[in-house]
Amino acid sequence: MKLPRIKALLVAAAAAVHCVAAVAAVEVNTASVADLDGVKGIGPALSARILQAREKGPFQNWPDLVGRVPGLGKASAARLSSEGLTVNGAAFDGARATAAPLPPMAGASR
Repeated sequence: MKLPRIKALLVAAAAAVHCVAAVAAVEVNTASVADLDGVKGIGPALSARILQAREKGPFQNWPDLVGRVPGLGKASAARLSSEGLTVNGAAFDGARATAAPLPPMAGASR
């Protein structure tokens, strides 16, 4: 293998690692304002409500987060989870249940 080819592979590998890090999970119990604002769907108002609720103690799970943060419902929780938000490292359990059902496959029997 020629040296320019190896260099190109190393650059590509470094870019791939950077992309993976950019979509890394954001843990709601340890996230800063900047971390929360970096999650698509969380703006300054929601991040402020999350941090205010977190002052009373860490969130135990998704139902605890949804119950303690005003204006955060199950549909919003599912969207935020799909964007990388976690509670104690866990994704929202209802994320798949709130997604639109897939249409039946052509030719599939019922």
